[in-house]
Amino acid sequence: MLILLPPSEGKAGQGDGPPLDLGRLSSPALNPVRELLVDRLVELCADEEAAVKALKLPASARHYVQAGRALRTAPTLAAWELYNGVLYDRLGLGDLPDGEQVFIASPLWGLLRPSDRVPPYRMPMSTRFPGLDTLAKLWRPAVTEVLGARDELIVDLRSGTYAQVWGPKDRGVTVRVFKEDADGGRTVITHMAKATRGEVARALLAGGARPESAADLADFLAGQGWKVELSEPATRSKPWQLDIVST
Repeated sequence: MLILLPPSEGKAGQGDGPPLDLGRLSSPALNPVRELLVDRLVELCADEEAAVKALKLPASARHYVQAGRALRTAPTLAAWELYNGVLYDRLGLGDLPDGEQVFIASPLWGLLRPSDRVPPYRMPMSTRFPGLDTLAKLWRPAVTEVLGARDELIVDLRSGTYAQVWGPKDRGVTVRVFKEDADGGRTVITHMAKATRGEVARALLAGGARPESAADLADFLAGQGWKVELSEPATRSKPWQLDIVST
């Protein structure tokens, strides 16, 4: 089993480790694109107003301009320490045993293992650099090289934005979270969905789960108390859909 996670907008403010060394990151096939994007982000952040606009930074996040300028020299921290949004709060990667079952999707780094060390940064997937393709198109060949040959079940907890980079087809399960009202209607509540995805990932990792199929995954989560509904893919190019429904 491999779990794909999204990054979080919320991040720790400062690292305490050595400066960025792309050669020490996992998945070296991603390094040419990482190198290109680090260069472009440093260059962009030399102009504060251009960076604020391109990175869609609110006033409270303008410190990410300086972080972008210092990307190559700033202290780093492990990815499990860097990301601290609600999904990661519920997941608690720091006290889980097996980071090798996890990849974190990232617009800047492509994919990270929880132990990979990078500096704080801000770069949404929607960022555009002059003369370059969209980030999804830039990353697609390299991420496909890393993930395309894997044959285990892939539990995809990313948002749709990251699915544009690479999809696991019918050996993957996309997890969706819904709130069901008294009349049977369903809505997506973003905060709750992120929290539930974090709890699902934690249950799988902490419980030592090794599902080999979408049905195994559904059975495991049902046994943990979630109400789940599994749907087969329409074609082999699409993933399974596993809906978690709370009332």
